[in-house]
Amino acid sequence: MAPEHTDTIGPDLTRGIGIADLPDGNKLVGHCGDARVLLVRRGVEIFAVDAHCTHYNGPLVDGLVTGDTVRCPWHHACFDLRTGEALRAPAFRPLACWSVEQRDGKIFVVGKRKRAEPSPSSRKGLVEAMPEKVVIVGGGAAGFAAAERLRREQYPGSIVMLSDDEAPPVDRPNLSKDYLSGKAPEDWVPLRRESYYSKNQIDLRLGAQAIRIDPRAQEIALADGGSIPYDRLLLATGAEPVRPNIPGADQPHVHTLRSLADCRAIIDQATTARRVVVLGASFIGLEVAAALRSRGIEVHVVAPDKQPLGRILGPQMGDFIRTLHEENGVVFHLGEIASSIDGNDVKLRSGGMLAADFVVAGIGVRARTMLAETAGLTTDRGVLVNGFLETSAPGIFAAGDIARWPNPHSGDNIRVEHWVVAERQGQTAALNMLGHSEKFAAVPFFWSQHYDVRINYVGHAERWDEITVEGDIAARDCQLRFKYGGRVVAAASISRDIENLMIEVAMEHDMAAS
Repeated sequence: MAPEHTDTIGPDLTRGIGIADLPDGNKLVGHCGDARVLLVRRGVEIFAVDAHCTHYNGPLVDGLVTGDTVRCPWHHACFDLRTGEALRAPAFRPLACWSVEQRDGKIFVVGKRKRAEPSPSSRKGLVEAMPEKVVIVGGGAAGFAAAERLRREQYPGSIVMLSDDEAPPVDRPNLSKDYLSGKAPEDWVPLRRESYYSKNQIDLRLGAQAIRIDPRAQEIALADGGSIPYDRLLLATGAEPVRPNIPGADQPHVHTLRSLADCRAIIDQATTARRVVVLGASFIGLEVAAALRSRGIEVHVVAPDKQPLGRILGPQMGDFIRTLHEENGVVFHLGEIASSIDGNDVKLRSGGMLAADFVVAGIGVRARTMLAETAGLTTDRGVLVNGFLETSAPGIFAAGDIARWPNPHSGDNIRVEHWVVAERQGQTAALNMLGHSEKFAAVPFFWSQHYDVRINYVGHAERWDEITVEGDIAARDCQLRFKYGGRVVAAASISRDIENLMIEVAMEHDMAAS
């Protein structure tokens, strides 16, 4: 979440602009009163919508128009230009739409349109036997997105969301980025205020732990001795951070970062700390390093890798990321692992010692698949699902970090631990629990923030045999294409948002044609 843009910019669209000032296929930002409005022309049609994405207020004028949709350049949310509907996460709120008139060779925006609520019959493919009870296990990205989509589709039945967290669903990327660095207030962190759940009759049960699933009886047993029946079940249990398996890792000043409570604990220690050791040069580890450097804390990163993120982003980008962090004061200890933590001393395997007021471990996560395994669902380094995100048990779906699904782009089964992927899978699972037959075909996407540098990554490359680089990585203006067998399987960019979006669209077209 970010503050709304309400100051005037560009022409006053209520007074009109010349049609020639908006050529076919072009975009233009103006204002109607204090509201910024984006005009998009496609042939004879002209659309007028909010100028900024409802996720983090990305400028849609810098985004990509495809068909009757516009995609945000920052985090790839997608909106319907006709209705304003948020078609894809990470945005959930719709854009406002304005009415447009053309007369005397000019375009006029004549007023905001009243938003029409979607009807339950607006989509094809609903089964006659609508489920009466939907249960969602998990209060993270996939679980929230599923519940939100069910209600947006006008699903009238019961929704119970079981979360073993103590906080309502949060915008987890913020926990390692702006909120941790002190640049965002806590009221930006919840995905929705608590009143949202009661207003939309979503029975959100915090601190609730599901311990067993009975697929035959269609019932879930809870740790408190209760049970809940279901007609459709979504497993969105996510992942849990891996804690270092070394002496001293269980001390209270040794942290992992997954929940709001984790983040609050780190912030509390950061207010008086002078020095921190981060274990692991993962995305989480390095984002934590950047956030804590923003607070003026001395940061040492200990990791076994020869290069940060090189296995994911390649050697060129890995070198850039190391240099970027070093320029901001981070000290790397690469090719190293911690062997023990004794009070405020972190001992390294090489025999070295690092002082630390506290420690943050970012050495990976482990998918929480135990519920699925004990229920007899098919698992393989995750919960196996089909193209519709349904597990081996009819009526039980899985989404998010635990789901291993058939990737139509590569042809193999993949499991991806990305926030946006989890949200989009939750949306697709919701539709399919209502009887739609919608395959999950979204191209994986994530972004990572390091100081003032945002890296956008689209696709999925577990392996590649070639990396092509366009632009200048050191100048923070580049596009990297990861290829395997001559085919682009992923792309990473800095300051080339439109190109990254175009690659995403090309991959979607490639999947549709295959």
